[in-house]
Amino acid sequence: MKSKKSKTGLTRRQGLGLAAPQTWAASVIPAVFAVVYCRWRGYPLEPYKAVLLMAAVICMQSAVNTLNDYMDFVKGTDSISDHLEQSDAILIYSDLDPKTARNFGLACLLTGLIMGGIACLGSSWLPILIGFVGAVIILLYSGGPLPVSYLPAGEAVSGFVMGGLIPLGIAACSDGKPHVDILLYSIPLMIGIGLIMMSNNGCDIEKDRRAGRHTLPTILGREKTLTLYKGFLVLWIMATILFSFSAGGIAGIAAVLILIVFGRKIFTGLFRMGLKPENRIFQMKGIAAANLCCGGAYIIVILIRMTVGAVYG
Repeated sequence: MKSKKSKTGLTRRQGLGLAAPQTWAASVIPAVFAVVYCRWRGYPLEPYKAVLLMAAVICMQSAVNTLNDYMDFVKGTDSISDHLEQSDAILIYSDLDPKTARNFGLACLLTGLIMGGIACLGSSWLPILIGFVGAVIILLYSGGPLPVSYLPAGEAVSGFVMGGLIPLGIAACSDGKPHVDILLYSIPLMIGIGLIMMSNNGCDIEKDRRAGRHTLPTILGREKTLTLYKGFLVLWIMATILFSFSAGGIAGIAAVLILIVFGRKIFTGLFRMGLKPENRIFQMKGIAAANLCCGGAYIIVILIRMTVGAVYG
């Protein structure tokens, strides 16, 4: 018989909390970038495919978020004392049966794969292979005998998969060809998404050490991690500006203005918070906002170039 804290019904609010839409910038920004990039380069990505693929990556990220929460909960690595928002820790603050959360995560993953598969119809095997690799990494990220999230490669893996494979897969879905050039232009996205993971792991050093996780911050310690973190923040800003000018020419000025007007306060906060456990909530909100700012600026620059090109030939 199930205990009182084992309700199997999943409410819409709980489902949304497990999916964690506040983190979707890590999948939506690369997907929107890929769609805009395909339009810029003249790759034949049909509108219905673009919509399906964006929905698919959101479902797959929701699966990552849910399955990661499930694994952390059953392993006992998360607790109320870990500076988690109630809406971001459904299994801790509710009476939901963890198996229901696990099943919801698997359902999100399956839904994403189905939508991605439909978008790949009429294309080659390449986007299907890229999607399959992404799905395997999702399952290995928090599951398996040696989860990726327990290794010092978590930042690099999440940055490459979300910031690189999503654009690569969407571009391949347009005509079945390996448009590896999109990986080069995705570098600013990879850095930004990798920093999301570094923000999380940097704030969770003590907690991860207790759980036996060997993340990069647990190995380096907070002081060295913070130095590396700030260095990558500067590199991210520079890469966003550099690639904005590379992709948009003089339109790259728009990225500089957006970063000054909207990003100055965000990045100032990220530099000052120091990856401390008590600042975790604000640190994670700040890095998500920074991804929206940098990614949005980059995409806007390409849109400006496309618009000007369409008007003036």
